[in-house]
Amino acid sequence: MPQLLKRIIFISFLCFFCAVKAQKTSTKKESSKSTLLELEEKKIIINAYGLMNNGEDKKAYKIAHHLLKTSKTQSNLPNTNLLLAYYFNKRSLIDSSLFYTNQALKFSKSKNDSLSYRLSSLGYNLLAINNKKRGLLGESKKWHLKGIEVSQKFNETDLYYTHLHGLALIYSSLEDYNNALKLFKQCLNYKGDEELIIGSYINISDIYGILKDYEKSNWYLNRVKKICEKKNDFQAKAVIAYSLASNYLSQNRTEEAITLFNEAIQIADENELPQIAINAKLSLGIILLENKKAEEAKNIFTNALKDAIHLGYLKEQGEIYNNMKEISLLQNDYKSAYAYANKQSKIKDSIAQLQKDKEINELEVKFKTWQKEKEIRLLQIENKANALEIKNKEEVLAFLNLQKEIIKKRHENKILSLHSVYQKKAMEINSLKKDQQLKLAEIDWQKSTQKITFYSFLAVILPIIGLLFLYYQKLKTQRLLNIKEKTISEQKIMSLVKDQELKLIKATIKGQNKARTKIAKELHDSIGGNLAAIKLQLNSVTTNVDSIHNIQKQLDETYKQVRDLSHNLIPEKFNQNNFSNILEEYLKNLAEIDHLKTSFTAYPKPKIDLIANHLQIEVYKIIQELVTNTLKHARATTIDLQINHFEDKLNILFEDNGIGFDSQKKKIGIGFKNIKERLHTISGSMEIDSIINRGTIINIDISLTK
Repeated sequence: MPQLLKRIIFISFLCFFCAVKAQKTSTKKESSKSTLLELEEKKIIINAYGLMNNGEDKKAYKIAHHLLKTSKTQSNLPNTNLLLAYYFNKRSLIDSSLFYTNQALKFSKSKNDSLSYRLSSLGYNLLAINNKKRGLLGESKKWHLKGIEVSQKFNETDLYYTHLHGLALIYSSLEDYNNALKLFKQCLNYKGDEELIIGSYINISDIYGILKDYEKSNWYLNRVKKICEKKNDFQAKAVIAYSLASNYLSQNRTEEAITLFNEAIQIADENELPQIAINAKLSLGIILLENKKAEEAKNIFTNALKDAIHLGYLKEQGEIYNNMKEISLLQNDYKSAYAYANKQSKIKDSIAQLQKDKEINELEVKFKTWQKEKEIRLLQIENKANALEIKNKEEVLAFLNLQKEIIKKRHENKILSLHSVYQKKAMEINSLKKDQQLKLAEIDWQKSTQKITFYSFLAVILPIIGLLFLYYQKLKTQRLLNIKEKTISEQKIMSLVKDQELKLIKATIKGQNKARTKIAKELHDSIGGNLAAIKLQLNSVTTNVDSIHNIQKQLDETYKQVRDLSHNLIPEKFNQNNFSNILEEYLKNLAEIDHLKTSFTAYPKPKIDLIANHLQIEVYKIIQELVTNTLKHARATTIDLQINHFEDKLNILFEDNGIGFDSQKKKIGIGFKNIKERLHTISGSMEIDSIINRGTIINIDISLTK
């Protein structure tokens, strides 16, 4: 029986060993199989990301969507969800992009390694972008700051600059342009992402455009345009067209702005970039609304509103409803205006509510976390209390044992304590003597240091006072010299202005004298002689047909001479259809004055050259009057003249950078009165915009139909 039992135990142990070995081999096979599947799926995802980067978005979407349904491993799901989130973000489908981003973050939180943190940083970037598109700038800013924190923690340079760029965009939207420019310029230092550099250039240009520094704005746009010419980046092209259009609009170059806005809309529509298209349509609608083209503006706003509602752009919806309200007020449709105002208010409320909901959710999460932490702390305290109780019991036992030993050694300690008291008193007496000696030495040292400090202070302060006095005297003399130099330079400027005025007056008088002499000569020699002959013939007039015929002939000739004389009085240069060249030559002659710079533009020149002669003369005299006023009063160093012919109007824009004046308080002088009288005769109007120390802008509109 014992032998049989031993055999049964041996056989069962052998079976158990074989079963365990078989199970281990099967688990090894399963794990190797799952690893192969994981690698295959990873290759598919990498391929899909490559397609997305090469512009084949729809192919990438199909692959990711199929993989999401058929995947047999959990490790590749975060990247698949993130790819779908990027796809929907690119098409501005915010809700879908947010859903897939949250799914990706949910899967990545289960792991705690550098790859999962990198994926979290990418997810935070998508959450920030989508919330910005919805108009939730505070929420967007929060996610970018989280992304920066994670990127710095794990030295993810590319993601750090991506979030830095996104944060700069938020600052720009919040009109904190100084911080925005600072961050965008930091992004230009990173050479690892060309798209990031392109975006930074464009955004820096937009900010300088808002700050009306158009020279810097155009410089940055031209830099990025050269980069985009090398690569076929449609999104950047659309944004550049939009930014240039905004600059032209700010510079009152409306026609060029409209052309570029339409170009941006076309590129955006062809390449599925709805946000750029909506913003361009908004700008076009505002231009039409300012030009009182209410119906055309309404059509554009309606079209943009459909896209904004479809894509969930709350901020753009609010702007469109506001503009639609303005159109309804222009058309006296107060019912519609009230309805649009209500819709705009609802949009604002929904943005505020979304922000509020986010805050409530965050507070709820924080509260639950706090509760869990509290429970954990209580358990930890209980464990510590139990441990302390056990320890106290052990210490009590040890204390009782020690107490017994202490009683034994008390008698020995009494003898030792008496001996130590005696030694202690002796040491105290010695220490008191030493302390007294040290105090005396310290008092002597303090007295000597005070004397040295006082004398060294005097040695330093006296030369400093002397130097300060000399420096004050130098500053005083320099200030007096500056005042004298300023008065001398002002006197020189006044003398130059007076000399220029005298030159203009002399030239005018000389021209007038020549014209008078010519008129007198013509009147005396030709017309006077003819009239005298006609008078003599009339005195001896008869019924003779020949004599009457001679008188008529002489009258015709006299009329022709008067007509020729009147035509000769019109300057010859106005009869050659080169009015633009005349004005340009006039301004070039002015530029010969050494302290004056001139600029002239005319568009379109052929149309301006073909306006009527009498109108050319009036316009020329008006410009002469404006230039004379500037030279006499403005102390300007630059004069800018623009003439534009559009539809049935002639627009003249005259600008100088002189001292300016308060147009509300200052009385109108003789020069401006003469200009107004001339404009009245040719159906024109004038607007004056001038502020002290900022220069003067004069805008003149002349109707060509009247």
